[in-house]
Amino acid sequence: MAANPSPSPDTDLRIVVESNPPESRLADLNIKCWPKWGCPPGKYQLRYDAEETCYLIRGKVKAYRKGCPDSAVEFGAGDLVTIPRGLSCTWDVSVAVDKHYMFESNPSPSPSS
Repeated sequence: MAANPSPSPDTDLRIVVESNPPESRLADLNIKCWPKWGCPPGKYQLRYDAEETCYLIRGKVKAYRKGCPDSAVEFGAGDLVTIPRGLSCTWDVSVAVDKHYMFESNPSPSPSS
């Protein structure tokens, strides 16, 4: 009987994009109070040690998971994006990015209420 190979640590790490979420969702998340960050066009190697949720005010990005050149996820202005802890990726920024962002302050699972 053949053993199944172990999945690589990045196998289930997926970027989730919510396009044009309603204003009520953005207000519930209190996005306008989150810190801001921006970058010019270019390629950026990133490693996420905590889950990040960000809302792009402007910009256009193709993100490629490390070692998976066919794994591009595209997002841009008006998108709410969740990037999982543990993901290594390259951001290929074609239009300068301005975003609000928040890192998960407690990466441990919390008990449900």
